[in-house]
Amino acid sequence: MEKSSLNTAVAALADTLSLGSLLEKLRLDYGGYELVDHWQQGEFHHDVLLRALGGYLVVATNCNGGVKEVLALAEMPSRSALWHFRCPDADEFDGELPPISERAVTPHWFDPCELLQPDARSELRPEFRMRQPGGGWCAR
Repeated sequence: MEKSSLNTAVAALADTLSLGSLLEKLRLDYGGYELVDHWQQGEFHHDVLLRALGGYLVVATNCNGGVKEVLALAEMPSRSALWHFRCPDADEFDGELPPISERAVTPHWFDPCELLQPDARSELRPEFRMRQPGGGWCAR
């Protein structure tokens, strides 16, 4: 996809503000998508990896499916490289993220490194949670 068209598409997808609406827009306006993977980091962050628009999209959402960020890449990223890019000081993540072709953030965006802190917010009582590799909490 041409750079200006990709920029327009990524911005339009981010503007949907919800994962369901974004997927529907991909289906109706951009020829569909293939779900490649889903990565959850902590209780409140999801990365949905899609093959679409002639490459890959990483759609970062909050726990309610609100779109926080859309990244377009020509090559498939690894989970660790994505988080290393976002939070380079987090020792448990490494790898090199392929070049980002386009990026859009929404009003839902906030620094995802906050989710990795030892005192990160949790809705799980301490006895029912454990630290996830890299940071954040998941159910025991």
